[in-house]
Amino acid sequence: MKQFFFSVILLFLSWPAVAGEWRTDAHRGAETMQTEGRKDRTGLTIHTRDLRVKADGRTLCTALLQQSIDRIARKGQGTLIVDPGVYLTGSLELKSGVTLKLEKGATILGSTNPYDYHPVASNVAGQDSRNDNSASALIVAYRASRIHITGEGTIDGNGLQLALNADSLHHTGELVDAHYNERRQRPSELVRPKLVFFSECDNVQLEGVHFRSSANWGLSFDRCHDMTLQRLDIVNRAYWNNDGIDLTDCERVEVRQCRVNAADDGICLKSYHADSGNRQITITDCDIISSASAVKFGTGSWGAFRDIDISRIRVKDTFRSAIAIESVDGAQIENVRVSDIHAVNTGNAIFMRLGQRDGQRKGSLSQVIISNLYCEVPFGRPDEAYDLRGPEVDFFHNPFPSSICGIPGNRIEGVVLENITIHYPGRATKGMAYMPLWRAKDVPERVEQYPEFSMFGELPAYGFYLRHVDGIVFRNIKLTLADTDFRPAFVMEDVHRATFEQVSPQDVYEVK
Repeated sequence: MKQFFFSVILLFLSWPAVAGEWRTDAHRGAETMQTEGRKDRTGLTIHTRDLRVKADGRTLCTALLQQSIDRIARKGQGTLIVDPGVYLTGSLELKSGVTLKLEKGATILGSTNPYDYHPVASNVAGQDSRNDNSASALIVAYRASRIHITGEGTIDGNGLQLALNADSLHHTGELVDAHYNERRQRPSELVRPKLVFFSECDNVQLEGVHFRSSANWGLSFDRCHDMTLQRLDIVNRAYWNNDGIDLTDCERVEVRQCRVNAADDGICLKSYHADSGNRQITITDCDIISSASAVKFGTGSWGAFRDIDISRIRVKDTFRSAIAIESVDGAQIENVRVSDIHAVNTGNAIFMRLGQRDGQRKGSLSQVIISNLYCEVPFGRPDEAYDLRGPEVDFFHNPFPSSICGIPGNRIEGVVLENITIHYPGRATKGMAYMPLWRAKDVPERVEQYPEFSMFGELPAYGFYLRHVDGIVFRNIKLTLADTDFRPAFVMEDVHRATFEQVSPQDVYEVK
């Protein structure tokens, strides 16, 4: 009865005849094992054109492709070359020593059947209990070394239909999602596969490939080290939670010359493991569009973020912050350098938050230098032209300033902001929202709340709002207004050792 019901559901959702395709795949697999790949100085090389795979985008190829990957891994090293065509597949697991090379015109296309995906056996959640980090993806790897994805082809997650099918199966009771988001009416992250998920891997290289349309986050790496992500083209706007690149507790990583267009955060550093963290991360020369934040630390922030260098980032059409640095679960963030940021049509320039969302664990945020930043903040939504847009707040407000806020008894320390120009829209009116300076202490602390530049509600400054900070330098700062704003440029509360050098306008109000 269950099989019959499942068949009806598949027909209703216009899925392929999966069972038959798997039988065909397995039959071809016997022939594949008789086909000897070419071995040279780079190891075993297998071309998909030699596998008798139907690269028609309709025939499931998972078994044949996985058998080829496994053969190369058994030889110790080699390359699976994906020749031009469209290869429909569920989860593929890369193994140590394997290079996946996609030729121009080749597409690995994700199946829209949720049953074709499987998670790797990784403790991806760590200390986080929010069930928001899937260990399932179209391309997965676990405890593998020397794995590469290269070429000019495309990895397409087919994410919208995959997410909708997971949603339908939940509502029919066939595949119930225990963490279904009732408020937003969407399946949780745990049942929506990512494009790429590597856990506890080392010596990883991704270069040149086009990534498209995940049902979840895009490229996700958990406790990996010695990685290079270079010249990647990522468009991940099929469904919500579509991050571009997520680095979780990774070490010695370079992200260079990547283009990211994401429906959620563009490039995001996370920490879900209190005994780990992100260390020695370089992100440089990237272009980012985001319906959340362009470059973000957090929200998951249990471990450390140390020795992070972010430079030459071009941001546009981004709903939230150009740069967001957040420690709210006990993370220690220190020695961070951000430079040469050019952001236009972006909702917020800088957001720094030290909170205490996770019980009694106190984090820290210190030694941050942000320099050579240019930002244009619009009056309206920056992502208005996109199908997927960031979630607007449910209260009236004037344009938000940049915020640098700790909490009572735990200050952000040692921040330097220099050579910064921010153009604000103005047009603030007391009739829309009004937080007068004499009531500035009424701005809520929200110590345990999810961090976001809009989290405090209406703010009494248009340029920078500073709270619970010890040691901050503003040097060569220029703030402009396209229209009038009744609020001062800077408002400070519980700020010690603030220095202003060549700041325009010199309009600073200190809350007593």
